[in-house]
Amino acid sequence: MATPAHRAFRKILKWRYKNISNKTFTHILAVAVGLLAGLASVTLKNLTYFIESALEEGIVFSSNQLHFILPIIGLALVFVYVKLVHKKRLEHAISSILFALSKKKGVINYKKIYTPLITAPLTVGFGGSVGLLGPAVASGSAISSNLGKILLLNTKTRSLLIACASAGAVASIFQSPIAAIIFAVEIFSIDFTMLSMLPLLLASISGVLTSYFFLGNEVLFNFSLSDNFEIKDTLFYVLLGVGTAFASIYFTKMYFGILQLFKPLKSPKYRLLVGGLAIGIMLYFIPPLYGEGFGFINSLLEGDHLSALGATPFDDYLSNIWVVIALLFGLTVFKAIAMTTTFAAGGAGGIFIPTMVMGSALGNVFAKVVNNLGLDFAVSESNFTLIGMAGLIAGVLHAPLTAIFLIAEITGGYELFVPLMITASISYLITKNTLDYTIYTRELAKQGALLTHNKDENVLTVMHIDDVIERKFKTVTPDMLLGDMLHEAVSKSARNIFPVIDESNAFLGIVLLDDIREFMFETSLYNSITVATFMRAAPEHIFYEKDNMQQVMKKFQDSGAWNLPVIKNGKYYGFVSKSKLLTGYRKELINFTQ
Repeated sequence: MATPAHRAFRKILKWRYKNISNKTFTHILAVAVGLLAGLASVTLKNLTYFIESALEEGIVFSSNQLHFILPIIGLALVFVYVKLVHKKRLEHAISSILFALSKKKGVINYKKIYTPLITAPLTVGFGGSVGLLGPAVASGSAISSNLGKILLLNTKTRSLLIACASAGAVASIFQSPIAAIIFAVEIFSIDFTMLSMLPLLLASISGVLTSYFFLGNEVLFNFSLSDNFEIKDTLFYVLLGVGTAFASIYFTKMYFGILQLFKPLKSPKYRLLVGGLAIGIMLYFIPPLYGEGFGFINSLLEGDHLSALGATPFDDYLSNIWVVIALLFGLTVFKAIAMTTTFAAGGAGGIFIPTMVMGSALGNVFAKVVNNLGLDFAVSESNFTLIGMAGLIAGVLHAPLTAIFLIAEITGGYELFVPLMITASISYLITKNTLDYTIYTRELAKQGALLTHNKDENVLTVMHIDDVIERKFKTVTPDMLLGDMLHEAVSKSARNIFPVIDESNAFLGIVLLDDIREFMFETSLYNSITVATFMRAAPEHIFYEKDNMQQVMKKFQDSGAWNLPVIKNGKYYGFVSKSKLLTGYRKELINFTQ
């Protein structure tokens, strides 16, 4: 029986349907979603900074330079929370959202609203070498998904609001509304049309205003551009593009390599212990690996590499610029290792900001090498630090436009637009031609669950095989007599195909009505011929657990069949007909193009 609250809510929904158009309502929700995602981002940042400041000021570890043992404590706290409260293994933030968009109709579990707000601050605040952007996007997306579920929104609108939440989160963290919109378009494969542009714009504005309201004019990078682009430096920006491309490939391959390395450790406790100790050792020698790394980037932009490196065992040698270059290059190499080890050990976070840290170090190293080769070259180290970040973002995430506009907005102008375009495009082109998929998308592509800007592929991706499987077929066995088949199967079926199975329901083949048509009225054969006489092999098989809809469509195209059997757990399960498949495809295509 409906409660008074339910009845009141239904009345509100009815009033909305009568008085507010779907387009206007979507715009209102985009503003709300941007605000809520912005609040989640601000909460995430403040919780993390609170933990960092408490550890820095209130605990003796820092003054004794024992901060390298803190990550294992943070990872242990995350482990306890996951085991006692969340009770499910943590998923990669962006990848899980992409999977929800392609295979779950944009439905995200409500636990993902608050879980990132707890696990990410514990991981990053205690020194885990990951970022906060992914968890912020995950929390905002879960909020928008559940809001859409409550308000009975359709899948397409719910998916658009998830993209709006991601734009609101990015705008709030970086205070860069244009880059936030482009991030949503590039990462979530949203079609950038008039229908989607305005909601994304509203959500982005809402998110950035939330950040200004709670954090004032506080910015991540205290930097003002002083060195303009000079045409004589063009070749160096080209070379930096090549360098960041190779670094992006390294970053991606190292990520999957280290995760593979941790797979033999089945127990989360062992992964935590091994990973925590490994991170601690890296932090001891390279302190800037601690936490997100925005302080490191700011120090490089200010030209203070000593502050960026912090206290290391090599302090006595830092007067030699080549030692500084070696240490910064070491950070470039080990940032990907520290980040992935944090994930493998059970930590929560994102890869976007570690990508920026690695890019800033590489850009700065490149500029320092050029300036100290003794060949009378002089380039701006701060500019190359910024553009190195853009190169890594473009290469690692396959998001060149996000990289260009993000760095342009961070610098407060577009004076570096040309070198940003040069480096980001070169990095993207080389990386894209080497690696088809990113850290976000590789596993999804293997599962056939990746949405792209290709509408044809997207339609097949969102289709579910269960929606096209037909079960109402009369089965026969190979030893069944022709007369029994005619009375028990043919006369009771409207189909012209009959699956042949054995006593354990294993699929053996098919019998077509055309194959037995000339014998149907030969009563003398009813008790002398069995089904095995007419049985033929199916032209192809569909495997329920293995084949995605793209593979199903290809099997129909290659075989030329009109019906293909479905095998589930090694047993006959049903048939997919080409007509039903194409009908389902057309229905989803209409949804995509409306």
